[in-house]
Amino acid sequence: MGSQSDSGSHSQGGRSQEEKGDATSMIETQEAPLLFSDSEDEAGQMDSVAPFWGLLHPISQNLMKCDRMLIVSELRMPEHVIGRSEECDYCITTAHVPNEKLLLAISKRHFRIFQETTLLGSDIYIEDLSSNGTYLNGEKIGKGQKRVLTNNDVIALASPCYKAFVFMTSLGMDDDTAFPKEITQKYTVSRVLGRGACGEVRLGFSKDGSCGRVAIKIIEKKKFTSKGTHQVDQLELVHNEVAVLRALSHPCIIQILDVIDTERRVYIILELVEGGELFDRVKDSGKLPESLAKLLFYQMVIAIKHLHDNGITHRDLKPENVLLASTESETLIKVTDFGLSKFIGETSMMKTFCGTPHYLAPEILRSQGKETYTNKVDCWSLGVILYICLGGYPPFSDEYKDMSLGNQILLGRLRFHPKHWVGISENAKDLIRKLLTVDSQARFSLDDTLDHPWFQDEEMKRKADNLMVGSRSMQSMKADVEKLLAFKKRPRTSSITIECEEHSMVSPSKKVHLDESTLGCTAEMNGAVR
Repeated sequence: MGSQSDSGSHSQGGRSQEEKGDATSMIETQEAPLLFSDSEDEAGQMDSVAPFWGLLHPISQNLMKCDRMLIVSELRMPEHVIGRSEECDYCITTAHVPNEKLLLAISKRHFRIFQETTLLGSDIYIEDLSSNGTYLNGEKIGKGQKRVLTNNDVIALASPCYKAFVFMTSLGMDDDTAFPKEITQKYTVSRVLGRGACGEVRLGFSKDGSCGRVAIKIIEKKKFTSKGTHQVDQLELVHNEVAVLRALSHPCIIQILDVIDTERRVYIILELVEGGELFDRVKDSGKLPESLAKLLFYQMVIAIKHLHDNGITHRDLKPENVLLASTESETLIKVTDFGLSKFIGETSMMKTFCGTPHYLAPEILRSQGKETYTNKVDCWSLGVILYICLGGYPPFSDEYKDMSLGNQILLGRLRFHPKHWVGISENAKDLIRKLLTVDSQARFSLDDTLDHPWFQDEEMKRKADNLMVGSRSMQSMKADVEKLLAFKKRPRTSSITIECEEHSMVSPSKKVHLDESTLGCTAEMNGAVR
C-alpha cells in the first residue's frame, strides 16, 4: 500500500490540502475562540470514564473573534450532542459565538458525534440534527443523515463558511490521499480488516448518504505480472468479467458492488459480512457438530453450484473464503474471493497457492497451474473443507512425516483417525471420499453431492432455505431504502415505484407508488412488480 501522509489529513468531500493546512495552523497559533464548554459536573464525571476516543478542536473564524483561550474537548462517552440547548453535552453560547445572527442559526441540537462498536472494531459517525445544516469538509450532511468521521475532518455549522471544529481521532483512520480519487469520491477508506497473498481488505463507508459499510479488496498489480505485463491491464477482459461477476445474485455469495481499475491497483468493492470466517469458527470450536456442519456445507455447495452454473470456477476454496453472516451457530454463509483468477491470471494464482496447497486438487498441483482443468477442482476443495469441519484437522498435512504433502494430495491418501471421527456418520465420510477422488472424471460433481444420502435431510434444508430467504428479504429492503434516498434528491414532481418481491417482508404482488406532493401510497394488485 502507498505510504500514509504524516499530517494524517483527509481529502474527503473535495477538501483541499490548503484548506486543511489553514485549519491546522489556526489550532497551532491558539488564536481560536472557545466555541463550547463542558459543564463542571460533566467534567468531574469524566475523570472516572474510559480514555477519550476523539478530540474536537475549535477553529478561529472571522465572525467569531474572541481573546478566549483555545480549549480542546475530549470525547469519552458513546455519544456527544452539540448545540445551543443547555441540555446538550456541549452548549454553544454567546460567549463562544459573539455573532448573534450566527448563534441563532445554530440549532438547539445541531449535531451529534457517536461511536459504534461491532465485531470488526469501532467507528465514529457524525449525524446532522439541525435545520440550517451541518457541513463536513464543505459538504452539507443533511438533517437525519450521517457520515463517517475521519481524522482532521472539518465541521462547519449553518454554513460551509462557518468552520467550527476540527475532529481528531486515535482510532487509526487512514489518510484518503493514499487512495486514488476514483475511490475517495465514492468511499471513505478505513482500517485494514485482513491481509492475504493477493492484497489486503479494508473497511469502507459509502458517501452516497447511506453511510453503508463495505469491504474494499485491494489487489496490487505489481504482484501479478507475466513477462513484464500486468495480467489485470487487459482492460476489455477485466470489464467483461466485472459485468459477469456483478450480475451474480445469490444469498450465499458475496455481492460484488463495484470494481475500480487504476494504474497500480484493482479495487473490488464487496458486501461486508461481519460474522467472521469459517476457519476461525472451526478453530475456536475444535470441530463442528455434524448437524451444523451439514447446514453450513449445504449452503457452500448451493453457492458453488450457482457459480458453476454461471461459468465461474472458484479455484481458491478454503475455510478462510467462507464467511459467516452472524455469530449465531446456525447462520447464513457467504462465499468470497470467487473469480479472482480472472483478474490476475492463472499462472499468478498458482504462485499464490504455493505456500498453502492443502486445498488444491491434484490436477492443479500436478500441472502447476499451467494446464486447463474443470470445475471439479472446486469439488475437491469442498471435500477438504468438509473433512476439516467434521474432523477438526486437515486431511493432508506436513505433520505426516512418512509422505510429503504434495504426494499425499497426488495419491489421495485419506485417513479417518478413529478418536477424531467417533460419532460421525458413515454417510458423511462416504461423501468426503467421493469428493476427494483423485481422478477428476470419477470425482463427485455438485449435482452428485446434492443427491448423496447425507443431504437427504428435509429439516436441514428447511433451515437453510429460511436463512437464504431471510437474506433475500434484507437485500430487497436495502434496495428500497437506496431508492428512497435517491428519491429525496429528485425534483418534487418526480415519483418512484418500489418493488415488493415474493420473498420480501411485505405482501407479494404489490407495487407501492410514492410521489413528493402527497407522499401517499396506492397499492395495485396486478401481480406484476417493477
